[in-house]
Amino acid sequence: MAENQNLQEKIKGVFEEVQKVVVGQDYLVNRLLIGLFTGGHILLEGVPGLAKTKTINTLAQVLDLGFKRLQFTPDLLPADLIGTMIYNQKSGDFEVKKGPIFSQLILADEVNRAPAKVQSALLEAMAEKQVTIGSETYQLDRPFLVMATQNPVEQEGTYPLPEAQVDRFMMKVFVNYLDKNSELEVIRRMTNLDWDYKPQTVLTAEDILAIRQGINKVNISDMLERYIIELVFATRFPADYGLDLEANYVQFGVSPRAGIALYNAAKATAFFDGRDYVLPEDIKPLAKDVFGHRIILNYEADADGVTTEQIIEKILKTVAIAGR
Repeated sequence: MAENQNLQEKIKGVFEEVQKVVVGQDYLVNRLLIGLFTGGHILLEGVPGLAKTKTINTLAQVLDLGFKRLQFTPDLLPADLIGTMIYNQKSGDFEVKKGPIFSQLILADEVNRAPAKVQSALLEAMAEKQVTIGSETYQLDRPFLVMATQNPVEQEGTYPLPEAQVDRFMMKVFVNYLDKNSELEVIRRMTNLDWDYKPQTVLTAEDILAIRQGINKVNISDMLERYIIELVFATRFPADYGLDLEANYVQFGVSPRAGIALYNAAKATAFFDGRDYVLPEDIKPLAKDVFGHRIILNYEADADGVTTEQIIEKILKTVAIAGR
């Protein structure tokens, strides 16, 4: 128990250290840490200039992890991502040149600008935690987290991720503008030409492994396990839960990956809060990020201006926890 308390204090220290560099992105940092500690990946959507790159770069420094930023473009090739075989004229042999995917924190910037082959190479690496170059298979570094971004402003020259591939991301997080006070603090910092704070390392690789083990030991009751299943099935069969109006708009509900992601994220949230058990309040706020990119709505929903967020809110209000 004392060890867990020490780790939980260090997690708070991660937030505090990131805050010294990045203003107002605690929500994003929380989701990134959940993904990192539970083996998931995060898809971000937000307008440019909201410190998405700076946030994950700072987090890498605070966690003492390797970081690579990949700017996705239409002319990118899979070899530019995973690496390739090159010919060594001196030795007369082919040698492996590993690509930037061989790092621990990967920022895949504007992933929807890359063609399908590159997206598939990234998503295969995310799922398998390994890549194949030539005839050899290489394991990726652990821990391994991909934070991919999509720019909602420009759609020209983009290749939207297929729904089946978007499902591989644990959560999709929408990054919004800061409030007035936070934006004022950003301006004050960034206009101070002498400001150059270097983040300090807070967690070691051993700490990250211990946190994963601690999260794995968090208890979740049968009642809440059933609640997660009911939420999942309510997205697939809304009419069975009295959601007749919503049933007219939902084309496909969430996949089994959603239940797994929600389960793990709830346990991580409980651990962050210093508990070894999950509460309903750990599950509900995560549903939007876990389910939002997995529910596929039909054309009627688009015509009527219905969003997945509205569907999820209605499901959370309707589906009850058995025994409460």
